[in-house]
Amino acid sequence: MTDQAQLLRNLVNQDSCIVPRTIAVTSGKGGVGKTNIAINLALTLIKLERKVALLDGDFGLANADLLLGVYPKYTLMDIVNGKRELSDIIVEGPLGLKVIAGGSGAYELANLGQMGLDRMISAALHIGQGLDFLIVDTSAGLARNVIRVIMAVKEVLVVATSEPSSIADAYGLIKTILQREPEKEIVIIANMVRSPNEGLLVWQKINLMTARFLRREVKYGGSVLFDHKVAAAVKAQQAFILAYPGSSASRSMQNVAENVLNKNYLSAEPITAGRNLSFGRDSFAT
Repeated sequence: MTDQAQLLRNLVNQDSCIVPRTIAVTSGKGGVGKTNIAINLALTLIKLERKVALLDGDFGLANADLLLGVYPKYTLMDIVNGKRELSDIIVEGPLGLKVIAGGSGAYELANLGQMGLDRMISAALHIGQGLDFLIVDTSAGLARNVIRVIMAVKEVLVVATSEPSSIADAYGLIKTILQREPEKEIVIIANMVRSPNEGLLVWQKINLMTARFLRREVKYGGSVLFDHKVAAAVKAQQAFILAYPGSSASRSMQNVAENVLNKNYLSAEPITAGRNLSFGRDSFAT
């Protein structure tokens, strides 16, 4: 897998095209708000005067276009079928966001072969003429295509909530990534937390596990607060930063986007072989 990922990165860099800063937004389990984070991060980066594209890489069960209220004529499925090129399916979303829609309910896309997936990711990275960021919203979990997409990019944002199952699954995903590429930059984004301190605790729990069992540290990019207006925005098929710009979720997303833009991530103290890391009964307490 690592060799394949390096081969893809070499393919991406083999010509003079300026590749945008590419970030995969992923999660160990579904239901943690991963797609909402990807969409609202992309739009907030545009508000910070950056040019951004969003690739819906949730192959087979894509819904970013629905959450954005855009209705693309073509999707990635049309590329798989050989009917369209990638440039044909890009649509413009809110604030000028370039959206590459995935296909929903498409078996062929969900089970795309290695060569087809590599070609698609490489093409997506090469749309970056004039782009500052390409945000890739992956599927949740550990499916082969999810890991392949993650391996093809340099930066990974892992979204997790304070639920014990989310924390455990986030660790499982991170373990899978680091076993294949130990130096991969991984950043935790805590979502739907009740306070900044709760978000910090989500990161600390995950980082303790990666430190103890993997001898690696993961960084912290901030948290997005739980807010009922997020659900209201989803129902209205709008990004919450646009529907409710003054909401607590929007304000905290602004902080996360600024952290991502400037790579202003929180790190723990250096991990050493002799460091004592313990896990009590309340390790996963919320």
